Amino acid sequence: MNNKLSFAIVTLLFFLWGFITCMNDILIPYVKSAFQLSYAKAMLVQFAFFMAYFVGSLVYFVVSAFAGDPINKIGYKAGIVAGLVTASVGLALFYPAAKIQSYGFFLTALFVLGLGFTLLQIAANPYVAILGPPKTASARLNLAQGFNSFGTTIAPLIGGYLIFQMFGGQSNVGAEAVKTPYLFFSVVTLSIALFFSIVKLPAFTNTEKVDQAAKAFQFPQLSFGIIAIFMYVGGEVAMGSMLTSYVGLKEVANLPPIKASMYVALYWGGLMIGRFTGSAVLGNFSNIMKAIMAFSVPIVISTLLSGIFYIKGTNIKELIYYIPFIFILGLGFVVAKFKPARTLMTFAIINVALLLISITTNGKTALFSVIAAGLFNSIMWGNIFTLAIYNLGKYTSQGSALLVMGILGAAIIPIIQGAIADHIGVHLSYLV
Repeated sequence: MNNKLSFAIVTLLFFLWGFITCMNDILIPYVKSAFQLSYAKAMLVQFAFFMAYFVGSLVYFVVSAFAGDPINKIGYKAGIVAGLVTASVGLALFYPAAKIQSYGFFLTALFVLGLGFTLLQIAANPYVAILGPPKTASARLNLAQGFNSFGTTIAPLIGGYLIFQMFGGQSNVGAEAVKTPYLFFSVVTLSIALFFSIVKLPAFTNTEKVDQAAKAFQFPQLSFGIIAIFMYVGGEVAMGSMLTSYVGLKEVANLPPIKASMYVALYWGGLMIGRFTGSAVLGNFSNIMKAIMAFSVPIVISTLLSGIFYIKGTNIKELIYYIPFIFILGLGFVVAKFKPARTLMTFAIINVALLLISITTNGKTALFSVIAAGLFNSIMWGNIFTLAIYNLGKYTSQGSALLVMGILGAAIIPIIQGAIADHIGVHLSYLV
């Protein structure tokens, strides 16, 4: 099978784990209501899920150090299948957790699910990077992450409907609200695992022995990448996790969870817009063509996204406040001269400004400043990851495991924001 077709198949994984991961944002207000939790305790949903990334990556790294790199031995395809099977088990555990109404059991299910996604991240991210020339690795990973963001965009829409309307509702946030949807996701994930076990993909096994996995730390780009991943993922997840409550604030939009889920979808939709744009402008095109795509691609994708919202019954007139940020996105790519590292820095600075605006204003200004942050979070994962593993050679898998370990930020930072929200309010909690 050629690399382009293999890449197309692997993007299915990015969509899957994006969709299911973003369901956590819908799960948080559900468990908060069902178990009468504080914001900090409700954020244990993210803590359990993303702590699994840290634990799983740490175990993988230790095994690599003492027994050799598992993925180098079994290949990326087998690593992907193992991750999917583990994730399917975690999703299936939601059924008994909902049946007995145990918050601890929910957290256990999330932890197992996170372990499965850890294996997928360790295997799939570097696999995408090596399915072509290193020069365009960031473009490929941003494209794959674009499909990941498509999953995170539609998850709040579908998940909000399934949990708050079809199987539950605010008056019935018991067992029926989550057990059926997650059991269905478990069957789907297991089916995809079966598909990947059958389909032929390029092997890319590495027989070169890695005698000391800790030597991966000798690469400064990897060390900085781990810190950057920790901060970026933590910030991104914390923003999305608190967004339903943020939109519900009287001084912001005063909307119930089912309607707030539309804005959560728009936040994650911003990542999709930015990542598809990043894939285009960080690819192998002339600078003039890149400049054209920097503005045209986000306009096209945001128009399609508006169509989805319209079908779902959203008042798309509200999206007029989002339009200026689309142009700022394109301008950001141009100012950064389409270079991965400079784009990363530029977008980080823009997000700091947006969040400062959000905590010092109310109404539409505050609301869309937070939501627009999704646009500028977009290329961070792809750019950080590919810059960090560049020229790691035989240490690529170990480097990937260490970078995935940095996802620990998504376990820690939301907890901190939740604790601050309990003390000084949701609005100011975005100071984090």
